[in-house]
Amino acid sequence: MATLTIARRFRGPAQSANGGYFAGCVAAHLAQTVTVRLLRPPPLDTPLEVQTLPDGTLAIVLGEQQIGSARPATLTLTPPPAPAYFEAVEASRHYAGFRHHRFPTCFVCGTERPRGDGLRIFAGALPERGLVAAPWVPDASLEAGDGKVRPEFMSAALDCPGFYAVSPDDRMMLLGEFTAHLNRRVHIGERCTVIGWRLESEGRKHGAGTAVFSEDGELCGSAQALWIEPRDE
Repeated sequence: MATLTIARRFRGPAQSANGGYFAGCVAAHLAQTVTVRLLRPPPLDTPLEVQTLPDGTLAIVLGEQQIGSARPATLTLTPPPAPAYFEAVEASRHYAGFRHHRFPTCFVCGTERPRGDGLRIFAGALPERGLVAAPWVPDASLEAGDGKVRPEFMSAALDCPGFYAVSPDDRMMLLGEFTAHLNRRVHIGERCTVIGWRLESEGRKHGAGTAVFSEDGELCGSAQALWIEPRDE
């Protein structure tokens, strides 16, 4: 029986996994581009059963509860041009999370995570471009053993900038679906730029696109996410 356990280091909210990291770990079981649906907050330090269903989709379950699912997908998304690396550095100075952060220990965007522990991707607004952007230089703890970043960490990097693209006013939203495609894995120590931009919105549902670029503007990965405002917020 295949299982998946999310270590506490890779949390988003204090008691559940970062959604992008969880999606990347699930995608590794199918070794292809997939759409991951999060049905409940993925618990930490808890073995989850990964079931392969007759139609080729995956179900991630804990006891009688289904935590998430995954199905093969094709990502059709055209990212806007990448801002320059130092333009992203300047944008990150205006990161909304520096003023208030709902989840300050988030593995991806938490301000309380030290270097070498969290990704520290602080995406700030570039209003003239209609997107948010942040610099990212992957550290050695993310290495897959070949000098490059493990796929699940690239998936994680593509998560939180999407939130800040669709919720500049810090409305509470939860990740509902996530589809990531990697063009290439970036190298440890490579200067990268991560961006997020708004797609369509309908009621409580908000679409976001995200992308990771190399310093010279090469597209290394992209993702499309569905963010949902809880009814009780």
